[in-house]
Amino acid sequence: MLISAHRVMDIHRCRFVPYTAPAINALAFSHPSTPNASGYGPKTLRLALGRANGDIEIWNPLRGQWFQEFIIRGGKDRSIEGLVWTQDSQREEEDENGKKTVKPGMLRLFSIGYSTSITEWDLSLGRPVSHSSGVHGEIWCVAAQPRLPAGAAEKESGKDGQAQAQHLVAGCADGTLVIHSTAEGELKYLRTLTRSSSKKSRVLCITFVGRERVAAGYADSTIRVFSIKNGSQLSAMSLSIGPKNGPSEVLVWTVKSLPDGTIVSGDSTGEVKFWDGKTYTLMQRILSHRADILDLAVSADGESMISGGMDRRSTVYRAIGTAKKGMPRRWAEMAHRRFHTHDVKTMAVFETKDMSVVASGGLDTNLIIIPLREFGREYYRTLPNLSQLPPLQSAPSKRLLMTWWDREINVWRVNGQNEGFEEQDGFGDPTEKARTLVAKIMIQGEECLTTVALSPGGDMIAASALSQIKVFQLQTKQSSPMNVLKVRKINVSEEIASLSARIIQFSPDSKWLLHVGADNKIRLLRIISNDGQVEFSAKAVVLDRISRHPLNSEPQHGSHEGYERSISRAAFSADSRILVTADLTGFVDTWVLEGYEDLTQAPNGLVNGHKALPLEYSGVDSDAGSDFDSDSDSDSQTSIILGQHWIQNPHAKLLPKLPSTPLVLSFRPVISSSKDVVNTGTPILPHPTRRNAHPISHDLPKGEDRLIVVTAQNSVYEYSVLSGGLSDWSRRNPPERFPAEYRQLRDRIMGVVWDIGKRKERLWVYGSSFLFMFDLYMDFPVPVEDQGGSASDGAAVVSANTTIELSKKSKKRKREASERVKVTRDISKPDTGAGSKVRENDNDTGIGSTIRKIEGPDLDDAQAIEMSSKAHKSVSDTEEEDDEEDGHGSSRSLVRLRREGETSESGAEVSNKKSKKERKPFWFTLKYRPIFGIVPIQPLESSPVSLLESEANNDEKSAKLSNGDVDSEDINTEGLSKNQIHKLKKRVKKAQMEAEERRAGLPVGPSSKGLKKKKQFPLEVVLVERPLWDMDLPKRWVGDQEWSK
Repeated sequence: MLISAHRVMDIHRCRFVPYTAPAINALAFSHPSTPNASGYGPKTLRLALGRANGDIEIWNPLRGQWFQEFIIRGGKDRSIEGLVWTQDSQREEEDENGKKTVKPGMLRLFSIGYSTSITEWDLSLGRPVSHSSGVHGEIWCVAAQPRLPAGAAEKESGKDGQAQAQHLVAGCADGTLVIHSTAEGELKYLRTLTRSSSKKSRVLCITFVGRERVAAGYADSTIRVFSIKNGSQLSAMSLSIGPKNGPSEVLVWTVKSLPDGTIVSGDSTGEVKFWDGKTYTLMQRILSHRADILDLAVSADGESMISGGMDRRSTVYRAIGTAKKGMPRRWAEMAHRRFHTHDVKTMAVFETKDMSVVASGGLDTNLIIIPLREFGREYYRTLPNLSQLPPLQSAPSKRLLMTWWDREINVWRVNGQNEGFEEQDGFGDPTEKARTLVAKIMIQGEECLTTVALSPGGDMIAASALSQIKVFQLQTKQSSPMNVLKVRKINVSEEIASLSARIIQFSPDSKWLLHVGADNKIRLLRIISNDGQVEFSAKAVVLDRISRHPLNSEPQHGSHEGYERSISRAAFSADSRILVTADLTGFVDTWVLEGYEDLTQAPNGLVNGHKALPLEYSGVDSDAGSDFDSDSDSDSQTSIILGQHWIQNPHAKLLPKLPSTPLVLSFRPVISSSKDVVNTGTPILPHPTRRNAHPISHDLPKGEDRLIVVTAQNSVYEYSVLSGGLSDWSRRNPPERFPAEYRQLRDRIMGVVWDIGKRKERLWVYGSSFLFMFDLYMDFPVPVEDQGGSASDGAAVVSANTTIELSKKSKKRKREASERVKVTRDISKPDTGAGSKVRENDNDTGIGSTIRKIEGPDLDDAQAIEMSSKAHKSVSDTEEEDDEEDGHGSSRSLVRLRREGETSESGAEVSNKKSKKERKPFWFTLKYRPIFGIVPIQPLESSPVSLLESEANNDEKSAKLSNGDVDSEDINTEGLSKNQIHKLKKRVKKAQMEAEERRAGLPVGPSSKGLKKKKQFPLEVVLVERPLWDMDLPKRWVGDQEWSK
């Protein structure tokens, strides 16, 4: 249980989910390094990550704010062992007006893995496009030919496509080297570069030396260099024999080429060897690892290099001195660290003027970003090994928890606190009683699951693989003592069952199933329940998105061909009448459900024997709701199911584009009660006429439409969807007003959980290493400029409930030297794409950046002087910088004006008087990590009264409860836990006692001390953790004087 002042939340901290993250086998950046270009790389820059289960993850660096963008799921017994990118040449296209435009070349991704073929992947569809194979052994390694420079590409434009395209060279287990062509947008076998030798030694690694030569490392202590023009062998460089008491042959695990043609290799002896690229002779060797070196990464300028191996070390090398005539440059090992806890298997580097990082991965499943240029002066970053979109869902009304991965779905029932321990006999594990595995589903076939959804009522599961969709119904077995669920397959139309989905989601009322296909088509299936039997509409309602202009990407940087418009998130409103989707670019599309449900209409597309309007349509117009006539004929293109039809939100085009990819979409929930049902009443349907026996209502939804959106930059916005803009709360609380502790987070948001109640609007957001609470009932404090610092520099803040008084004096006091140094370091050049700057106390490499200057015998007069040139500024220069606005001053004034005399959406007046007990609008903790996911396990405001009302589903029985007329035998306890049943019976007994006192004329109700506060039950959630030490990892190499933890 988590209790802190005014915040209460019950947490089931669980680690029983048997999920194990697969190892990282391959890494590849989509673009080569461009050391002369400024910025953090092109907008189309991506990092592809291949795992041992066949998954391919696409990561977006986003100017150093790394996040997992998309996952291409693998299959049974599949693995990704190598990844490469290529870019097609630019092309000219002519439009209808005869205007020629240059289109960027397409960025293409290829992979290998335990087979004889190379696979090309379509990122927009998330599936393979083509395969290319030949008569040779298994492919162990692959390399892509370097891209032509811009000027050289223009010269080669007159030649055939083969000259411009990037070839792929694959090394096989039988020693064969094979060339594949990527010309004209195809992937096909071109020719065999060299046949296998008599020994048939495996090709373990391969790289290009320029565009005309390839160097391959073999398992027979040899590095061979070939010409791709004629396939001739240019040289065979032999390594020394293996170590004593070891194998005689040295395994060359990795080989790379420097810009000057030097060939670098790493082998099973732990040595890095440098070879002359012209004479093919050994120039230098460095013994830097205690075990095998598995990969190398080289900087763009060829001045730095990093290696990783089985001993978990990451070693950095620098070129020292200058090359003398007839003598090559020398290399030296600068430093080494153990960023990983297991074998370092793969590395990839990307550099610009402002960015210099090495992506590293291995058997410990974590992706680690290491600064290369600023190694030792910046922290490294460990990115989460868990999915950005948690494979975790719940059905709070049934206390069900569903997890899924690969081809397996598990459903657990989580008991309440202190439940399951009453019948302990002293034997067994007491934690086993806290949950029960009630259902397990194994999907047949070799394809892994792409998405799974659990209905809010806990009675249906929809699952999608790469080429199929299956829906299951969950029913309680009455004879089972453990309440095990019976799984029954539900038939859907063959048209829908054969489609793959990137998103599947049930609406909150379980009447609609959202299906976002791999082709990004949005389909809605109507669910009809009758006497426990579930059926789906024969056809789907197809919704069209607003046409958007393509991104203005520079032609030389390539394009992903529609991948940026892929739908990544979707959400229903609490009343299931608003649907929202968002794509990777940041565009948001919304639809609303017109009309009210009319059960007199036939759900199968026939209305009393007459043909109804078509079930499937496309090209929805934004004005369809206002222009549609109730007396229109059957030629209308609007789909109507049971008196309702989906249209585009009339204000959809007013919603602004998000600055980055949205990671979370969540509507504010609505807590309904019996009073709300009475006040609302039954909707009035239009009267039938002779021409239209079943008129359709055009009423738009009027319920809660506020949508919380969290972007990849961790910015939180709230949309008022029906009005097409930001809500009042979001206008008063822009992203820069959020707490500094939140804005400094490095990890991305994974999900949110709502806690809504009386005078309580809490939003819990979580990532892999943190848990934050924002009280939306309040506004955040407004940062005030203090000594020239901004909010991010730790400036003082003043509460929104107090009067803000700014000093009229423009002259600021002079800072001491130590303060100037600190401010200079805070506002200095940003990091290079990994972590933040290393603090002086943590810097254990090199010389410090500050020195102490002492004049005279008094040590108290010591001054701290910054060694960098940026710190040598006069006091007047610092004061001028302090007087300058940082761009947020105008926004602060607008926020203050909005907050004066306003009333928030929840009805809380924004007061300017400071309360005696002022509560903070946020709270956070970092004690839980790594978080697999957090989901609610009990309905909001779920008390014994509300539980009884929801289970009875009868207003008359609810009224009897309040009057004490319900006996404990009348309680419907189906699906409830023992703890909930006990609370219900206790509540009934208390109601009966109060009823008897009321009949006897005794005072019942508020006491003389005042009104009794209504008890608010805390939010109850399940928090699943998957620490690395709980996962089953292979044994690692242990050297001398080393012990495994």
